[in-house]
Formats: sequence, C-alpha cells, structure tokens
Amino acid sequence: MSKITIVAKIKIKEEFTNEIYPLLVDLHKNTHKNDHGCIQYDLHKDINDKNSFTFIETWENSEFLDIHMSKEHFQLFVKKTENKLENLDITKLEKI
Repeated sequence: MSKITIVAKIKIKEEFTNEIYPLLVDLHKNTHKNDHGCIQYDLHKDINDKNSFTFIETWENSEFLDIHMSKEHFQLFVKKTENKLENLDITKLEKI
C-alpha cells in the first residue's frame, strides 16, 4: 500500500474563528498523540487570510487514514465545526 498525503484546506466563517481555532489545535495535538500510521500532520495558517488554515498530512496508508477519521477526537472536531466552516476542501494524493 502506498503512503497517502492529504491537503485539507479549511475556511472558517468569520464569526466562528475564535471558537474553531482551538479545535484545530486540539485536533493537531490529539492526532499526533493518538493516531498510529501518521507520519506528518502539520497545521498551517494562511498568511493573507486569518480564517483560513491548511492541514498537510502524510499517512502510512489509506487504512490508517480511515482509522483516524473514525477516532473520537476527529469525530468530535467534525461535530463541533458543523455549519461553522465556509469551505472545506480535501485533496487526497498518492506519490508517484
């Protein structure tokens, strides 16, 4: 199985930025702490847009990514951000 790279671009609705930002940081911390198969899970803030963030992730394989998405810390993030994001764009890549 090939390694999987994820680029997840998140744009928070302006009125929810202060609420959602700590959730991004917690997701970052909890993923590093609890998810096996995670090679890289970096959180970036857009320099030109205070409401835009990007996770750049590398996983050993798609199985580990699927397990991550079913974990409590990830599901909690999804639930708490519902209807508070302006945009969420997830790109899955496989290195060739």
